[in-house]
Amino acid sequence: MVINMKYRECERDINEMSKLKMKKPKMIIFDYGHTLLYEPNHNPTRGNRILYDRIKSNPNNISFEEYSRIVQELFDKMKAEKGPEIEIHEHQFLRMVHDYLGIELSVSISEAERLNWYGISEGAKMPYVDEVLEFLDEQGIRTGVISNLIFSGEALKERLNRFLPNNKFEFALASSEYIFAKPNRMMFDIALKKAGLSADEVWYCGDSIAADVVGANNAGIFPVLYNGETEEENDPMKKINDGLHVECEYLYIEDWRDFINIIKDM
Repeated sequence: MVINMKYRECERDINEMSKLKMKKPKMIIFDYGHTLLYEPNHNPTRGNRILYDRIKSNPNNISFEEYSRIVQELFDKMKAEKGPEIEIHEHQFLRMVHDYLGIELSVSISEAERLNWYGISEGAKMPYVDEVLEFLDEQGIRTGVISNLIFSGEALKERLNRFLPNNKFEFALASSEYIFAKPNRMMFDIALKKAGLSADEVWYCGDSIAADVVGANNAGIFPVLYNGETEEENDPMKKINDGLHVECEYLYIEDWRDFINIIKDM
C-alpha cells in the first residue's frame, strides 16, 4: 500500500504516523540535488567554456565549438553505456576527454572539476533548508548525505560547506567514489556502517521515487519523498517522478517547515 502524507493537509498526523509505524529517527540522511541544494540555470556549455579557457596546450588547435561538442558526445556515450546503477568519477571523465583530444590544462584535475561544476551552475539552497538542519541539530538528530553524483566526494563536501556552512553532516557520500549509484543499496549500507546505526534508526530524504524512495526502502531505511519548490522557472526536476508509483510506505512533504513540525509532534 502506498501512503503519501502531506502534514499540512492531515489533521490526524499522529494517527497517520502510528499507521506508518514511524518512530523518531536517530539520524536523517539527505540526498543532495533538489533536496538540500539545486542547480539553477544548468548549462554544461558554460562549464566547458571555463575549462577551455584554461587550456595550456592545444597542439591540434581544437576550437571551443569542437571541444564542447566532443565533450557532450563523450558524456552522452558514457551515460548510455555505464548502466543506471553504476557511476563514473568526474576525474576519470576529464582525464579521458583531454587525453583523447591531446589537450593539457593549466589547472589540476581537482581544480578543473570545481571550476567546471560552478560553471555549469553556481548552485542555490532549497527553501528553508537552513532551518531544518538547525532544528535537527538542536534535537540531537544526526545528519549525513548520500548523492548520485559524477563529481567527487571532495567537491560535494566543498559545495555543501560553501552554501550550508553550519551543517553538521557526519559524511557526504558521492556515488562517484563508490561505483554503485542509488537505488542500489550499497551506498545506504555503507552509510549505516559509518553511522554505526541499524536501518530502522535512520530516515532518508530525497526527491526521486526511483532512486531515493526505492533505494532507501530496499535498504530497510524509512523513505521521505521531498517535493520542494524552487525559484527556477520550468524546473526540470519537477517532472522526475511523473508516471512513477511505488508499493512501499513513505512520507511525502513539500516544505521543510512541515517536516520540522512532523518531528516536533513525534
